[in-house]
Amino acid sequence: MLRILRTSGYRSVTIEGIAREVQRARTSIYRRWPSKRHLVAYAVISELGDDPAPDTGNLRRDLEGAVKTLWNAFGGPLGLALGTVVGEMAQDEELAATIRQEVLASRRQSMRAAFARAHQRGEIRDDLDIELVLDMLTGPFYYRTLFKHAAITRRTPSEAVEYVLRIVARQPESQGAAGLPSPARGRA
Repeated sequence: MLRILRTSGYRSVTIEGIAREVQRARTSIYRRWPSKRHLVAYAVISELGDDPAPDTGNLRRDLEGAVKTLWNAFGGPLGLALGTVVGEMAQDEELAATIRQEVLASRRQSMRAAFARAHQRGEIRDDLDIELVLDMLTGPFYYRTLFKHAAITRRTPSEAVEYVLRIVARQPESQGAAGLPSPARGRA
């Protein structure tokens, strides 16, 4: 199905065509996926994998695990089909809602949990906007896949994680958010 998305676009994907391709009755496809949107979401999830940020006990490893799933998926058929899916999401609110609910919500929740565990371990700052941090962590993969202005290399996952870790790391008590010494209290 990702091949069809890549070559012909979302509108060319049909349950009938998929049933023909996998040599199944349409009714068997509909029993598992109630609509084409759900089938496309399933195909995306299949490429991305289930649990992007497993609990390794270390935020760096958790986040690298999460973004490596993006690197793996976008390096294959999903990366080639992503543009047509995103373009169609802009026109089809039901498809966009399905992708957000079925694909993005669980992935973001998994990464939120990784940050929550890191917070409990005292690894990260208290004042973070985690939703923005998640966008910063995953954004390079989507952006580079869609606009192709730069390559996603084997180093991209660790580089993206390194930059995010610099932002989220708990600062020593004697330093401010920018890594500079805090002004002495009581001075004007």
